[in-house]
Amino acid sequence: MHERIEIGDRNEYIHPICCGLDVHKKSVFAAVFIYDNSDSPVKYYTAQFTTYPKDLKKMTDWIISKNCHDVCMESTGQYWHPIYDAAEEAGLHPLVSHPKYTKPLKGKKSDPADAKWIAKSYASGRVVASFIPSKEFRIMRSTIRYCQKIHNAMTGEKNRILNCLTGEGIKLDVVFSDVFGKTSRSIIDYMLNHPGEKFNVAPFIGKRCKTPIPVIQEAVAKASSVDISSLSKLKVAFSRLDRTVKDEAVLKQDVAERMKPYAHQLELIRTVPGFDRDPFTAMRVLAEIGPDMSVFPSARHLCSWAGVCPSHDSSAHKVKGRKISRAGKYLKPLLVNIARSVVRSKDHPEITSRFNRIKSRRGYMKAIIAICKMFLTAIWHILSKDEPYKTDGYMTAKKPKKAKRVMTRTQLAEYLASQGITVVD
Repeated sequence: MHERIEIGDRNEYIHPICCGLDVHKKSVFAAVFIYDNSDSPVKYYTAQFTTYPKDLKKMTDWIISKNCHDVCMESTGQYWHPIYDAAEEAGLHPLVSHPKYTKPLKGKKSDPADAKWIAKSYASGRVVASFIPSKEFRIMRSTIRYCQKIHNAMTGEKNRILNCLTGEGIKLDVVFSDVFGKTSRSIIDYMLNHPGEKFNVAPFIGKRCKTPIPVIQEAVAKASSVDISSLSKLKVAFSRLDRTVKDEAVLKQDVAERMKPYAHQLELIRTVPGFDRDPFTAMRVLAEIGPDMSVFPSARHLCSWAGVCPSHDSSAHKVKGRKISRAGKYLKPLLVNIARSVVRSKDHPEITSRFNRIKSRRGYMKAIIAICKMFLTAIWHILSKDEPYKTDGYMTAKKPKKAKRVMTRTQLAEYLASQGITVVD
């Protein structure tokens, strides 16, 4: 380790002693910012460390030796995770920020300069902290996100199987509502284990199947002429599909065990419309936002963090755009899927009425995002107040009945004559 000291400018700083970390895969550049008073210039102590655990311990000890406890770093991929954990274990106060708040000026970029710029930006109060949950929830969040990726891979394998069957003329998707159900899967397994053989499908048909057996037999008429390469492809796809199903079940079981201490919060989230169908849905939401709502000053802050509220982009009294941000990469798709299912239901008029009202003015997708914001607002309040979802404040709007128009025969004849209509007996 080679330590350097440099003299900087004079200014007013919120954090007179802090540290900026420029994180990389193999190394970390640290810059301790020290500002004693307005009469003396700023001092920077810079040093370089590797990202091995032993050297990270040296880094935290070096930071503490400078009487510094506030550490700021930018979110560089996954590389900041061990740095953050080491700082937490050493009793420091680490802060992770989006790179847009710590981006240096062009033409003045180097690793030590980046570390000093991060430290100076944090000392000046220009850095906005990102929401970092506790270690326990970071692990659960990572597991749930991986579980979702496995689920997406499962969907991909199903699509490949369907495409292969369709290409070979096997019309099981026409005669069965679920190609991967018990009856259809038994037919496919027999076809894969007995290539080139014509067989009768009657022994595989379950009692609940409504499609006639002759129709199903016609759907697999080309099973005996399926190419060997296609059969090999189907075997691999089904093997990968079965593996992903088992892997997803294992991960979900692990998450369920970790979520047991938060059963009360999960029950509160399930009271929100659309979150009660699948218990894993509430787990995904809680893993993303955490159980403590005090980290978000208001429900609006939570909605902004999740990217379900319009952005501000105006200049010279002209609004350039109100697009939602790209935040909430994992939470936003979940909320959109739930909103799309709830707005089609008649069980929750407080949601469907709001959706239809906004849809008529702003369009379908903006109305869906508004419902997502409605969900997050409700979740923030129920977790903050520790009470279930209620619809007490909703009042059903009743359309006034139109008054009936009563006319005599003479009045009706005069009205029809005024409209140029001749009545013929």
